[in-house]
Amino acid sequence: MNVVVVGGGIVGVASAYELATRGADVTLLERGSLGAGSTDRALGGIRGQFSTRINVELSVASIAVWDAFAERFGVDIDRRRTGYLFCTREQATADAFADQVAMQQEYGVDSRLVDPAEMTAVCPGLQPERFVAATYCPTDSFSDPHLALQGYAAAARKAGVEIRTNTPVASLDPRESGVRVALADGEVLTVDAAVNAAGAWAPHLADSAGYDLPIVAHRRQTAVIEPERPVPESDPLVIDADTTAHFRPERDGRALVGGHFAEADPVVTDPDRFSEKPDTDWAVEAVERVGELADYFGPDSLLAGGWAGLYAVTPDHHAIVEESVPGVVTAAGFSGHGFQHAPATGTAVAELVLDGASSSVDVSPLSRERFADGELLVEQNVA
Repeated sequence: MNVVVVGGGIVGVASAYELATRGADVTLLERGSLGAGSTDRALGGIRGQFSTRINVELSVASIAVWDAFAERFGVDIDRRRTGYLFCTREQATADAFADQVAMQQEYGVDSRLVDPAEMTAVCPGLQPERFVAATYCPTDSFSDPHLALQGYAAAARKAGVEIRTNTPVASLDPRESGVRVALADGEVLTVDAAVNAAGAWAPHLADSAGYDLPIVAHRRQTAVIEPERPVPESDPLVIDADTTAHFRPERDGRALVGGHFAEADPVVTDPDRFSEKPDTDWAVEAVERVGELADYFGPDSLLAGGWAGLYAVTPDHHAIVEESVPGVVTAAGFSGHGFQHAPATGTAVAELVLDGASSSVDVSPLSRERFADGELLVEQNVA
């Protein structure tokens, strides 16, 4: 089977790799350089602490690959297993945490509910008096997305994938005879199937293929902060579930700080044009917010750098993974979770293309039908 994968982020490259290892003849088309969309701007989080079963299932299946990545792909992705800590001031959220932990543990996630006294054992700089409860999973981690992408890309090429960068795709045209893939330079490829893994650019391709994707590009920012007191590298990634403010340790006592605090999401109507630099006003607020989380941060903290990227967001913060029209499989709209779920998604995409259904993880809940049916999944643990 001849397959074109559109999108050179980690979801597209993982999909191309999995397709090729199952015998497909795969060409991957990327409009710029590999990872230039969202992957190289991701924080690299890998966690099992999600609030819905499908996201936990994708996490568990993906973590099995991340655990064996160095051995399987021969690449050290600088993975640091210091855990994730979700904190809340609200008792209703704490009650929801308890239900989520019980569900996560059903799938083997080593998460647990912790009280304020236990929080400082996990994160010494935390200000526990502000919170009523938290969830913690010591095996949650973060790694380098660029290294992971390059590992997948090298393995994909070795498996026979032709990777063509700087190759924008103008349209997908599914027909009975196959899918016509029109490139921006006028070249046309006709293949048996196509994969739309174009992230924030996926809705444009969907329109050309005759279907709608409820995906909107949102701008998200990360600041590199030199705090007043160094953040230990052993600290977890800490998230204020009530405000989305979060931080994680970086090298040399620095921290990466983020969060979304505006009442309205900063929608990007043209993903080719947005500022990649963090706003100074946002960075000041972000430091103030994480200062309420932990005492590392204060008025003398310094902004050492940062960046902005795009989340491809759906109405319920869950991906769309499906055969959208005959011959075209979509894997997009991960709402910030694409990097960590890429291994499981790549396998599911290969199964959808080659077998007609996914068997490793049942991704049928991620069909677009949920929006028409009003059966939204609604991920609670977002940042």
